[in-house]
Amino acid sequence: MIELKNVSKAFGRFKALENVHLTIPKGSIYGLIGSNGAGKTTLIKLLVGIYRQEKGDITVDGLPVYENPSLKEKIYYIPDQPSFLSNYTTKQMARYYKGFYPSWSEERFQKLIELLEVDVNKKIHTFSKGWQRQIAFILSLSTNPEILILDEPLDGLDPVARKKVKNLLINDVAEREMTILISSHNLREIEDICDHVGIIHKGTLLIEKELDELKANIHKVQVAYKEGMPKELLKNLNPLYTEKRGSIILFIVKGDEDTIAKQIRKTNPIIFDLLPLTLEEIFIYEMGDIGYAFENVIV
Repeated sequence: MIELKNVSKAFGRFKALENVHLTIPKGSIYGLIGSNGAGKTTLIKLLVGIYRQEKGDITVDGLPVYENPSLKEKIYYIPDQPSFLSNYTTKQMARYYKGFYPSWSEERFQKLIELLEVDVNKKIHTFSKGWQRQIAFILSLSTNPEILILDEPLDGLDPVARKKVKNLLINDVAEREMTILISSHNLREIEDICDHVGIIHKGTLLIEKELDELKANIHKVQVAYKEGMPKELLKNLNPLYTEKRGSIILFIVKGDEDTIAKQIRKTNPIIFDLLPLTLEEIFIYEMGDIGYAFENVIV
């Protein structure tokens, strides 16, 4: 289990993270999302031991991460721009990582090369961005990490490669209970693969929930009335967002689905639909609820 307790990090006068509490269960895929400059990359670099926090504790299974080489052997980090040793081929990089990771599997390395069809004798810097990212995944999964940290992991991959990589990640979680933290702006990708989600904004973790629980607590409602919507309904539901589209009124509301439906049906609408929200929509409205401005939002 990964735990951050009361963690703060500053760069000069700028507070990148402040009093962050975060828990990632073993064997889960955790999606970390937030606005630009929210603190996602800082949090990741603290978690892998690149930065040291000024305050709080960062542990994996109760052990501190910073300056803990034996623990770092179990963690692999792929940044948003993977880097490799200058002029190295994939085969040479594999030999390099084999010396750092005791859990390195040559058998798996060969299988991944075959699956993703990579020329291991070609210098990595000559590959496209998408191919370099695939090579980063080959190297990372060949180390059989217990924890895999990914920053914008699928950026640049074509649809076929995306599917292959996602299947590999899901299989490792299912078979080895590998834990994954993914930071991404592509919320559809997060929604597709993650089971836990954390929303961070201005260095503070606003929400941390299982994805299903998060979706169950916020709803999109469409209603219509013969003589206009009763004012007391909006007062009771306290929606995050309201919009009128002709005779249809759309609003986003938090709460229990059955309770919301019961309150609305009491007002006898001629049209009533309770619709699911995507993670992208949930993010937009949660951020709007704390004052983060969004314009021209289409739902």
